[in-house]
Amino acid sequence: SQARRSDRPDSGQVEVLDAATGKRRLLLDGLDDLQVSRDRRFLAFHRARKAVERTWVIDADGAAVGAARLEPRGDAVEAGIWLARDARGRGIGKLVTALLLEEARASGAARFIASTTAGNHSARALLAGTGAALTAEGDEVDAELRLG
Repeated sequence: SQARRSDRPDSGQVEVLDAATGKRRLLLDGLDDLQVSRDRRFLAFHRARKAVERTWVIDADGAAVGAARLEPRGDAVEAGIWLARDARGRGIGKLVTALLLEEARASGAARFIASTTAGNHSARALLAGTGAALTAEGDEVDAELRLG
């Protein structure tokens, strides 16, 4: 799939690049620069696994600031977004979610699903803003949006 590009309200630019087209190195190089242990575990996890989903690098103003994915789950696609802390709160998650929804619809999936934690207020608000129904069980929050 082609790169998706959009201007942000804060006058920066975000580009979502298909990691299968050689941009995976950009993501991994960007993640190498992070110093936080949790981020290093994230990097190790993605380097060690075999991808079963489509993954995109989130590039903001020329720097890899995260990744997004869509994974087939029966009649649904499961979405996931990870953003570096300094990239949060800038509208990037909303933009990437809209692009993932576009990809999900184009794939013919009947449902768009995602999960987060009860304490991730930003993710919950973002998912609710798409029109997804949220259900909580303990600390887990699941979102489901019917497509079509």
